[in-house]
Amino acid sequence: MTQRPIYILALGRNAEIMEVMQRLLNARDNWSGAAVTTDEEAWALLEQQSCAVMLLCAGISEAEEQAWKEKLALAYPATIVLRHYGGGSGLLENELLSVLNK
Repeated sequence: MTQRPIYILALGRNAEIMEVMQRLLNARDNWSGAAVTTDEEAWALLEQQSCAVMLLCAGISEAEEQAWKEKLALAYPATIVLRHYGGGSGLLENELLSVLNK
């Protein structure tokens, strides 16, 4: 029996960075993910699939981060919201593993 991949959603405003995030989120066998640049895209994906982690990336303000945390706490309380500041695939992997292994 194979384990279902952990679904990770990344939201950021920089399209080029989000293209890289898309590739990184799908590079591991046990991860699956999407990287989007608009709130509308993010909500549409959240409605389609259960999300273990939502990454808030470049271009998301502190106010937007707080709003996402509040909305997700009500609509999808199991989703972990994590600010991702960048720094390469190794840092991303460590950030995700630290919250997923809790």
